[in-house]
Amino acid sequence: MGTATEAPGSAAGASSSTAARVALVGVHGFGAHHLRNLERLQAAAAVELVAVADPNPPATGSLPPSSAVFGGLAELIAGTDHLDVVIVATPIQTHAPLALAALAADADLYLEKPPVASLADFHRLCDAAAASGRSVQIGFQSLGSHALRAIEDLLAAGTIGTLQGISATGRWVRDRAYYQRSRWAGKRSIDGVDVVDGVATNPLAHAVATALRIAGARTTADLASVETELYRANDIESDDTSVIRIRTAAGLPITCALTICAAESVEPYITLQGSTGTAVFHYTEDRLTVETAAGRTEETYGRDDLTENLLAHRNSGAPLISPQRDSGAFMLVLEAIRTAPPPTPIDPAAVRWEGEGEAAHAVVVGIEAALERAGREHATFSELGLPWAASAPESFVIPAP
Repeated sequence: MGTATEAPGSAAGASSSTAARVALVGVHGFGAHHLRNLERLQAAAAVELVAVADPNPPATGSLPPSSAVFGGLAELIAGTDHLDVVIVATPIQTHAPLALAALAADADLYLEKPPVASLADFHRLCDAAAASGRSVQIGFQSLGSHALRAIEDLLAAGTIGTLQGISATGRWVRDRAYYQRSRWAGKRSIDGVDVVDGVATNPLAHAVATALRIAGARTTADLASVETELYRANDIESDDTSVIRIRTAAGLPITCALTICAAESVEPYITLQGSTGTAVFHYTEDRLTVETAAGRTEETYGRDDLTENLLAHRNSGAPLISPQRDSGAFMLVLEAIRTAPPPTPIDPAAVRWEGEGEAAHAVVVGIEAALERAGREHATFSELGLPWAASAPESFVIPAP
């Protein structure tokens, strides 16, 4: 079994003589994960959580006694002396203004995925970061996996032959309560403000981002084409079952076949299709399986924490694992989805509902086999001839540099 270079839960490389002064914006949802991680890092004297901001205050006793609580980031910045790092874990449509405000306060930034809700906002963020001289880490946690280096090594060694394609397969379950948890859930926009809360841009965004990273596609210059075919089984604005077909500037096909309307949740995975073998990376588990004529091997790897990596970058110049410019390729995919026609409703005859009340969830009949075929053949649902696939691939025009 592969192991991390440092023990899980340690703060090696992150600490310095002075703990970084950190603020967290958004303490619920995924923000709760950041709270737990910051508690660990504060115990290791790597950070001091000086303040949090959330219109819904955290539960009593969930913060260190020295942490101040504010209703929003503007109040936090006005009421807090010197911030080293701001972590933003808030609804998608708030990422851009909050990120820009954090950079204007001369703080380094950890911004949860997806970075922002439009390509224009992404360019604004990149320009603001460059002007401020501050660093921005994007919260694609899967990119911290040590398995990615192992994948680089096996490709360089020709273990699976010539890499011919990559597929990302994700099938999760999300019930009615998932879409009722907030007013932005499942929205393309709210009051004219982009949200883009679709299967490929939020719940299974790591599948897309990880596939792109393995393909070496980081910046906006690294993609030649993006096609989308978007569907929805739920009564929402955004897509919940889609194929995103990408071709890199080097000509490598990447097909992301994703749904949150499966019969049961399965750990998502990236498949590397080689001329003499395959490698499958289950990125939530950091588990890599390689199959060739010589047999089958499986290893589980360690993972670097992105907050610790940002601290190490500040303290010693360690390279960022997920810098904002390396999200450029992902943002082209998000922009293709944002500007595509609304997702096509799936024929109710092809959808069954399981469970009761808010726990009920849609299941697209036969979706598991459809996802496998789409990834294997680099085909969309309509090209596979599925009876409910009434749409067609939508080509996105890659903007000129």
